[in-house]
Amino acid sequence: MAKNNFNSGRGPSQRQLRVGELIRRTLSEVLARGDVHDPELGRMSITVGEVRTTPDLKMATAFVLPLGGEHAEEALSALRRNKSELRRLVGKQMALKHTPDLKFQLDVTFDQMDETRRLLSQDNVRRDLGRDNEEA
Repeated sequence: MAKNNFNSGRGPSQRQLRVGELIRRTLSEVLARGDVHDPELGRMSITVGEVRTTPDLKMATAFVLPLGGEHAEEALSALRRNKSELRRLVGKQMALKHTPDLKFQLDVTFDQMDETRRLLSQDNVRRDLGRDNEEA
């Protein structure tokens, strides 16, 4: 298995989790303050739901979603266009030897939760779940 693969069979290390959360908070603050010199990005309210880092901490993937989920592709485009400035601003505030390269992906967690909720509310699923509880 590849060493830098997110899905290497083991979960992320404590260091990866700590650095990912630090980047998430810092990136959120930078975006909320409007520190980036791009007016388009400054007009958007973007939520940074999670940041995952590779084991060597050279790459960080930020899972983002614009407020309300609207104009997601425009938000991704603006973030990617300003990637180097965002990396510089994040690195300036963090106490890391090297700032990871940033990648941005849409956060689909909320969509997945909505779909799970929809599936669980179906009559046949509720009936089956009720049957499991009766048997237990």
